[in-house]
Amino acid sequence: MLDHQYIKKLAADAGFDLCGLAPCRHLVENESMLRAWLGKGYQSSLAYMERNVEKRADPRKLVEGARTAVVCAVSYKNRAGEGYPPGHRTKVASYACAADYHTTIKGMLGRMLDALCASRPDLSGRAFVDTAPLLEKQLAVEAGLGWIGRQSLLVTPRFGTYVLLGELLLTDDADAYDPPFEGSRCGRCHNCIESCPTGAIVAPKVIDTGRCISCHTIEKEPTEGIGLDGWIFGCDRCQSCCPHNQKAPMHTNPAFDPVFDPLAMDAEAWLAMDETEFEARMGTTPLTRSGLARIRSNIAGTPAPNNPSPHTQDRRPALPQQQQPGHSARLPHPP
Repeated sequence: MLDHQYIKKLAADAGFDLCGLAPCRHLVENESMLRAWLGKGYQSSLAYMERNVEKRADPRKLVEGARTAVVCAVSYKNRAGEGYPPGHRTKVASYACAADYHTTIKGMLGRMLDALCASRPDLSGRAFVDTAPLLEKQLAVEAGLGWIGRQSLLVTPRFGTYVLLGELLLTDDADAYDPPFEGSRCGRCHNCIESCPTGAIVAPKVIDTGRCISCHTIEKEPTEGIGLDGWIFGCDRCQSCCPHNQKAPMHTNPAFDPVFDPLAMDAEAWLAMDETEFEARMGTTPLTRSGLARIRSNIAGTPAPNNPSPHTQDRRPALPQQQQPGHSARLPHPP
């Protein structure tokens, strides 16, 4: 049987800020919600979301004999996550300013798995970092890390939505599991919905990726174009306006220190960059996923700073008047 306290110590030693354990099970309600989301075509150009629906909803179909899901989260908040000044034309999602989290978190999880298997030779498992069909945000809720906000992201009480997730699926039961996170702490706040410049949050927790700026700037572009609001890679608008993010501390794990400052770069600096300089400066970051040519194209699709659209200015809405816990975390994905 797995020692849950030992696993949490391994997670902390590896550099994670949060860790929770949940039993592997079929997430029936979430599978139904996913199928309904797909049925409305909200996946747009993200055809991969249509595959492996059964696996997404049941981690036991990904790892034979899986009994326990270990869900880890690490904060990555940096200065860019607090928002950009009005008229800034070359905005980059804050997570993309650091080294690619897939590589970093895979190494962190690998160290945990190696230690567990060394102490338990009969144990097997697999690490996941946003690269397999797994409803990781719901698993995080099941493991007690937080709740799903109206922008469809995991919200944690201490770090807000500015967390990156990684999971271990292990083939043994734990001696204790964390209780699922109950309810929501969004209260009456609708900042994320009201701040989205393209109306991509069509209902609480429901994202139309055909309208999502992150999808348009990173993934295969949908057939219909949208205004990019000055974003050239990803989008943080539904995060920088969140009261939980505004009060969240900056990250402390140096592995997530930014390698460049997007606030110090304008369109001219980006357009003057050649492929050699791009690789030298950004080669370790997620920006390589879209590449310099795509970034240049995104810059060309943004309005000039002396003629901004009224919808392209960053707003920092005030805190909601009342936060009421209810009952019921870098593309936003379906529930």
